Amino acid sequence: MSDEKQFIQSLKKGEAAAFQRLVEESQERVLNTCLGFVPNLQDAEDLTQEVFLEAFRSAQGFREESSVQTWLYRIAINKSLELLRHRKRKKRWAFLTSLDAVKDADGSQHFQHPGVLLENEERAELFFNHLARLPENQRTAFVLHKVEGLSHREIGEVMQRNVSAVESLIHRAKKQLRESLKTWYEQNLI
Repeated sequence: MSDEKQFIQSLKKGEAAAFQRLVEESQERVLNTCLGFVPNLQDAEDLTQEVFLEAFRSAQGFREESSVQTWLYRIAINKSLELLRHRKRKKRWAFLTSLDAVKDADGSQHFQHPGVLLENEERAELFFNHLARLPENQRTAFVLHKVEGLSHREIGEVMQRNVSAVESLIHRAKKQLRESLKTWYEQNLI
């Protein structure tokens, strides 16, 4: 039996060591995926915990039709979208108020001038507001590609779509974002 198969069997049995390994190997990816949907670090951290709790609860039912990572991405996306739907129903969009997570890839900020930081925060908020308006499938494909860096094939596995459908979703998402942001800038800056 391969190491991956043994790992999956250990997860299904609820073994703590296997679950610990899953968290250690996947925590950053899951957090980044959640941040792509809910760009508030505290919310994304809470969602990450929920993802791993759900993975622990449902591991026994994992059908092994995909990789463990693909399964976790699906859980992360579903949990993120559930939170967004819940907030939308309650008409609470205040989750974009704290965008302290807008930093360089290494986690540092190079320039600490308050005016620059505020401008970057406002740009990020504007972008995430427009991203939130995309249809769920386009937003999911865009986030997995641009935030997580997944290939079109990997996104297809997560979303259970073929590669050409994923390419189309990403293309439409970019086009809609470009048009939406262009319109906003034309209306608000000219």
